[in-house]
Amino acid sequence: MKRLLIASVATLVASAAWAQYPEKPVTIVVPFSAGGPTDKVARDLAEAMRKPLGGQTIIIENVGGAGGTLGATKVARAANDGYTLLLHHIGMSTSPALYRTLQYKTLEDFEYLGMVNEVPMTLIGKPTLPANNYAELTKWMEANKGKINLANAGLGAASHLCGLLFQSTIKIDMQTVPYKGTAPAMTDLLGGQVDLMCDQTTNTTGQIEGGKVKAFAVTTSKRLTTPALKNLPTLDESGLKGFNVSVWHGMYAPKGTPKAVTDKINAALRTALKDPEFIKRQEALGAVIVTDARLDGAEHKKFVEAEINKWSPVIKAAGQYAD
Repeated sequence: MKRLLIASVATLVASAAWAQYPEKPVTIVVPFSAGGPTDKVARDLAEAMRKPLGGQTIIIENVGGAGGTLGATKVARAANDGYTLLLHHIGMSTSPALYRTLQYKTLEDFEYLGMVNEVPMTLIGKPTLPANNYAELTKWMEANKGKINLANAGLGAASHLCGLLFQSTIKIDMQTVPYKGTAPAMTDLLGGQVDLMCDQTTNTTGQIEGGKVKAFAVTTSKRLTTPALKNLPTLDESGLKGFNVSVWHGMYAPKGTPKAVTDKINAALRTALKDPEFIKRQEALGAVIVTDARLDGAEHKKFVEAEINKWSPVIKAAGQYAD
């Protein structure tokens, strides 16, 4: 009885402590360098979450390297007190297949806090490409099998993943050309050194608006409403049924973080996603804020598991791994 009483008191004390969360600055780890799309999302989100978290300071810590796995590892090993969080993108679901050895288990070592946004992607080509629409592109690709160059921003990048799925779907192998980032890949596409690229709207909308690249389709299930992209067909309606790729972001905490804390973070996240300024900034990036069931941690986890099952066979079939 005495032990039970002590345990009950300890539980009440812990609950009272978590009720005051957060009592000090919260760190959001971004597993990529500063200035990139994920870093931008994290900084905008941190600003929007400050008020619902009682005005507490939120620090962004960039821990880049190894395709986002270094930052994810840091959070998986952090204290499970809610003061170290992770904001990660689609790489959360592709790393298990891309990396032969991970220092964490994606579905076991984190508490899933909710989805944030999705960034559509576009299939674009060099300005001198003879095709002007997807139907013409299909004919051109059939006529040039074995000669097509497909650029990407590096192993595990969104452009790399989209390119793999595109090749797998159309059953045409292309010469994949990896670059150290989107900027050099786009430079060579503009210069005609490579033929095609599939990349985020955050990186392609300006080039499409300026008429500097050929735009053939968007990778989402529905057409986009962005003025520069609203007339682009989806790959699904162009004949690639079920093709749907976007760069999504989600938030995570170390496994074992108390439910009282994760509930507070989830509530703050939901409030932040309704913030007018945050919405405005995300729309400027071409991002679509998540408003469906994936705002719930359990549904977020189900989505990531489905994404792992979607990408693993594509990556393994391509045989493109990171050591």
